[in-house]
Amino acid sequence: MLKKLSLGLLAVVLLLAAVLAFNTWRKGSRQIDVAPVAKLQVDEAGVAARLSEAVRLRTISSRDDAALNADQFAQLHKLLQERFPKAHAQLKREVVGDLSLLYTWQGSNPKAQPILLMAHQDVVPVAAGTEKDWAEEAFSGKVKDGFVWGRGAWDDKGNLMAQMEAVELLVASGYQPERTVYLAYGADEEIGGMRGAARIAALLKERNVRLDFVIDEGLLITEGVLPGLSKPAALIGVAEKGYLSVVLKMAAVPGHSSMPPPKGTSAIAMMSAALKRIDDEQLPGGIRGVAGEMFATIAPEMNGFSRVALSNLWLFGPMVQKQLEAGASTNAMLRTTTALTIVNAGNKENVLPGRAEATVNFRLLPGDTKEQIMERMKGQVKAATGSEKFELFALPGAVDASKVTPTDSAQYALLNRTIREVFPGTLVTPGLMIGATDSIHFGDISDHIFKFSPVRAKPEDLPRFHGTNERIAAANLAELIRFYHRLLTVGAKAPQS
Repeated sequence: MLKKLSLGLLAVVLLLAAVLAFNTWRKGSRQIDVAPVAKLQVDEAGVAARLSEAVRLRTISSRDDAALNADQFAQLHKLLQERFPKAHAQLKREVVGDLSLLYTWQGSNPKAQPILLMAHQDVVPVAAGTEKDWAEEAFSGKVKDGFVWGRGAWDDKGNLMAQMEAVELLVASGYQPERTVYLAYGADEEIGGMRGAARIAALLKERNVRLDFVIDEGLLITEGVLPGLSKPAALIGVAEKGYLSVVLKMAAVPGHSSMPPPKGTSAIAMMSAALKRIDDEQLPGGIRGVAGEMFATIAPEMNGFSRVALSNLWLFGPMVQKQLEAGASTNAMLRTTTALTIVNAGNKENVLPGRAEATVNFRLLPGDTKEQIMERMKGQVKAATGSEKFELFALPGAVDASKVTPTDSAQYALLNRTIREVFPGTLVTPGLMIGATDSIHFGDISDHIFKFSPVRAKPEDLPRFHGTNERIAAANLAELIRFYHRLLTVGAKAPQS
C-alpha cells in the first residue's frame, strides 16, 4: 500500500514537472529579430558640453508662481536658438503659456498624420539640507568621469537636448520628413503641466491635429534591475497611472486635555481610525493588464526558476505576486496605490483640537476611476468612525489613468524595432508608467502614446532620479541622439498606401 502511494506521488510530481517544463518551453521569445543600424557619428564632448550649459540654468517650476525663474527659462530658450541654428531656421517656433515651446517641422505629405516628440524644460529643486551631499554642485553641469552631472541631466534636459541635437543633424543633412514633426517642451511638467503641455495639447486639438504617435519621457533601459534577467531591458510605458489626492476633514468638540471625551471620539482618534482603515484596506492587486503583458514578455528571457515561475502563473501566481508586492516599485505596477501623505491636528499639548485634517494620495491603475476611489474612501471612513460627520474632497489636478496603447500596432512595432536597432541585444517589453508625465494631456488627440526614455539605469542609478547626484553618461547621451535620429528618419515617413 505504501509503495503504491509513493509511486502515485512520484507520478504526480513527474507529471507536474512535465507540465511546468512544457509551459516554460512553449512560451518562446517575443523579441523581434532586427539587424543593428550603422552607428551614427556623434561628437560626445560637444553634446555633453551643450547639455552642461542647459543644466546650469535653474529652471525650477512653481505651482504658486508661474513667473518664478522666468529669466532662467528665457536663457534656456536663447541657448536652444544659439546652439541649434539650423533647426531654428527650418522649424516654426511658438511660445505657449509664456514659457513652454512648440516646434513644427512641416512635412512634405499633408495627408500623413504628424508625430510628436516631447520633453520638459523644468526640473525639481534640490532637497533642502542635501546640497553638500552632491559629488558635484547640483547646478554646475560639471562634465567629469564621462558623465554630465547636475539636476535635469537625466530628468529631462537630456532628452530635450538629444532631440534637438538629432533634429539639427537631420536638417543639416538635408532631410525632409514626410510627416509633420512636432516638438513640445513644457515648462511645468514637475507640477502637473497645466500651463504648458495641457495648453499645447489644447492648441493642437483646436487646429484639428491628430497625432500618429507621441513619445515622451518615461520608463528606461534597465540593467540588473529585474532579478533573473541578465540582458538590458527597455521598458516602453504604454499607459500611465492616474493621480488623485483626497482631503479628509474631521470635526469634534474642542476642550481641555484633562477632560477628554469618550474613547475614540476625539478628532485625532477618529482621524487615526479612518486612516488606519484606509491604509489597511488598500485596493486589491494582481498580475494582469499591462503588468501581465510585461511579465509574459520577459518570462522567456529570464534565467532559472524565475522563468519557470513567470511561465506558470496558474501555479506560482500567488507566490510571485507576494514577492512583487514586497517591493515598492513592483507593488505599484499591480494596484492602485494608497499613500498617507499629510496629517494636521492640534497646536497645543493640553488642548483637544476641534479639527483634524489629512491628505491621501492615490495613483490609479487603468480601469479604476476617481469616482470609485472617492466612494470607497467615504465608505471606509464611515465604517471606521461610525459617523457621517466628515468632509471629503479631491484636490485640483486629479486625473484618471491614461488609455492603454495597444502593443499590436505599427506604432509600437516602430518603437520596438528602433530600440533593437540602436541598442543591440536589448530586450523590449511594454510597461506601466507609475509616475506622471506631460503626455497624459494628449490622450484626446492620439491613441498611441509612449512613455520611454532611452536612458540606461542600473539599480544604483535609480535613487538619482529626483535625488542626489543626478547625472547621465556622455556615451549614453550620444545613444539618445542616435535613437531620436533613427526614430525620426524612419518614423516620419508616410505610410505606404
